[in-house]
Amino acid sequence: MLLRIIHKTRYHYQSPVVQALHKAHLQPLTDSGQRVLAHHLLIYPQPTWREQQFDAFGNACTLFALQQSHEHLQVWADSLVQTDEPAPLGPSPAWESVREALRFCSGAPFSDANEFVFASPFVPIDDIFADFARPAFAPERPFLQACYDLMQKIHTQLKYQTASTEVHTPARVALQQGTGVCQDFAHIMLGCLRSLGLPACYRSGYMLTQPPAGQPRLIGADASHAWVAVPLDGQWFDFDPTNLRCGMQRPGADYVRLASGRDFGDVSPLRGVIRGGGEHSLEVRVTVAPPEELDALGGAAPGA
Repeated sequence: MLLRIIHKTRYHYQSPVVQALHKAHLQPLTDSGQRVLAHHLLIYPQPTWREQQFDAFGNACTLFALQQSHEHLQVWADSLVQTDEPAPLGPSPAWESVREALRFCSGAPFSDANEFVFASPFVPIDDIFADFARPAFAPERPFLQACYDLMQKIHTQLKYQTASTEVHTPARVALQQGTGVCQDFAHIMLGCLRSLGLPACYRSGYMLTQPPAGQPRLIGADASHAWVAVPLDGQWFDFDPTNLRCGMQRPGADYVRLASGRDFGDVSPLRGVIRGGGEHSLEVRVTVAPPEELDALGGAAPGA
């Protein structure tokens, strides 16, 4: 599937910002199952300094500094990505054997998955998560099937409700109230897996959505998305509890993976430190669509 993603972020500050340093995770990576054919990142005002690098998790990120006074910041990412259909879940060993194989032990060979067993700022280890997950992880239950059952339980028992939580709402609070958004569902699933001693990482990205029947696609009406991935035999299997979908490397060909980390804090699309500014307002508009459809709607980014 060929998808174009336009992710537009705009800050308006109550008073001028005199200095700022920002970090953006807005460039998808070419990896197994997806290829980035084009990417443009436009920043206004023009940064005084800008550098492209990779973070500790292998994600592409852009660091930039602004040393001129400004009351607005606009960051516009425009990406063209070709995705493949993911392989479905297959047979897997008992979840206990996966836990033991990936348990961090001093002197044992290190796996990239080991670091995703531990608690992180947004995802604590907590009995509330272990108790919620335990029915899906019966003794000797195949690992991937148990993960699917947990995903299904989250999807069924929690209600997706826009604006029911905020960015910093603790995952245990979202679980207790039974409502949340995709970020909460991902954090809850991470908490459940890690509280059972199983590694799992947070995925950020995008998903193609379809407008209601008979209505046109609206520019800027989409949003970024979040889901979970677990490791097995050197591969990662992705689970989306919000939409009850899963597959190897991504839940579907209509998904674009942007970044991976321990939780949302590692992959926030745009974060920074500013001097000045006072109160601010934030506007985020995302559009995901086949490129020919987006071009017809006039969705091209200036200069892209």
